[in-house]
Amino acid sequence: MIKQLKVALSAATTALAIVGLTAAPQASADELSNLKARISKLEKAKAETSAKSNGNMVFFRGGYARNDTNRFGDVLTDTIGGAGIVPQANGEQDGWYFGAGFDFNLSDDLFGLHDGTEILAELMFEYKEFDRQTQALNPLMTVVNTALTNTPTGGLGTVTVSQFTLTASPKIKFMKGSKFRPWIIPAGFALHVISPPSDGVTVLEPGMHFAAGADFNLWKDFYLGADIRYNLTLGDTLDGTNVNGFTTGAYLGIGF
Repeated sequence: MIKQLKVALSAATTALAIVGLTAAPQASADELSNLKARISKLEKAKAETSAKSNGNMVFFRGGYARNDTNRFGDVLTDTIGGAGIVPQANGEQDGWYFGAGFDFNLSDDLFGLHDGTEILAELMFEYKEFDRQTQALNPLMTVVNTALTNTPTGGLGTVTVSQFTLTASPKIKFMKGSKFRPWIIPAGFALHVISPPSDGVTVLEPGMHFAAGADFNLWKDFYLGADIRYNLTLGDTLDGTNVNGFTTGAYLGIGF
């Protein structure tokens, strides 16, 4: 769209120059006025298009999360049974997420390869919660007391199984100029932080990030979209804890 406006503006400017230099005696005042009005209109359209289509956006996401496996049986998530204590499993696969992110425009024409296809840099972060239980024995206290006294004792405690994810990814967004804009993330970088720590007492795990989605321009600079994302870690597990999984949901975006 921007290239078309530039071509039209260039053609109109050239036509005005030719009329002014070679056909001034024959050109009427109305013809010159029409050409000037056309150039003014094209310049205004170009300015409005540039202002509205820079591609930058802040967005807020929420929806359903699911990890490939649960965390049942981890030392710091479950209550250990024994001596009349009923074991309590904690760490479901299914959960919810909420997050936010930014899109920054890098190119509005696929670096000169295709007008109307944008390349964006996405920075996104999200909080996922999979389980939260108040347990008869706090897992950490149980582990410590069992090791010291060989008797599972401790106090009532709540354990929340959660995960924080930070991603940085290239995003390819199609159909520039349309209200409906599909997009994909072919591959990005993700860093995960789990809580409680794994059985190896580690919390950080890098991985890859894949996504696809679309958004619709509701009004002015407000957008409503939906996406599905999958995170694949570089190793099979984080010291026995699998953090691979996907999210899907909706987001509200504000262009700037």
